[in-house]
Amino acid sequence: MDSIPIVKQVDLPRFMGDWYVIGVIPTPIETSAYNAIENYKLDSDGTIATTFTYYKDAFDGPLKTYKPRGFVVKDTGNALWGMQFIWPIKAEYRIAYLDDDYQYTVIARNARDYVWIMARTPQIPDAKYVELTDFVAKLGYDTAKLRKVPQSWTGDSIQNSTSKEISPSKTLKKAE
Repeated sequence: MDSIPIVKQVDLPRFMGDWYVIGVIPTPIETSAYNAIENYKLDSDGTIATTFTYYKDAFDGPLKTYKPRGFVVKDTGNALWGMQFIWPIKAEYRIAYLDDDYQYTVIARNARDYVWIMARTPQIPDAKYVELTDFVAKLGYDTAKLRKVPQSWTGDSIQNSTSKEISPSKTLKKAE
């Protein structure tokens, strides 16, 4: 199969911040994720400090947090990263779609094993979700494997029962 194309250019500072995982062909750790958020922070060395958080199995399930590091591949318009969960392995991270307003993105892999549809808000219009799943299908993915990630947020802070923040930059509270 052909290589999945990446967007021409990503303004890294603009891409940073919280992205809600809306739809996913999940990795084994995220098959039962609720309120999943990926947060990116550009470090002074040019790498991306990443925090992936979600509740396992339910909105009130245990909070899970992973902190991989992103490494931007040179001369790719900042649209191709290696995402390192464990040293020395860097998983492919291809920014295949990014709207002009930096509100929606699709992260893909050439292996077409995992994909992430993400947005700046926890809910997106149904028509936009259909548009993004159609885009994923055109990349060669089996969209029957897509899982819509449950997202439910209210209030003024994202916290679990032990008062640990789920996201470093949002101020919402987990729905009860």
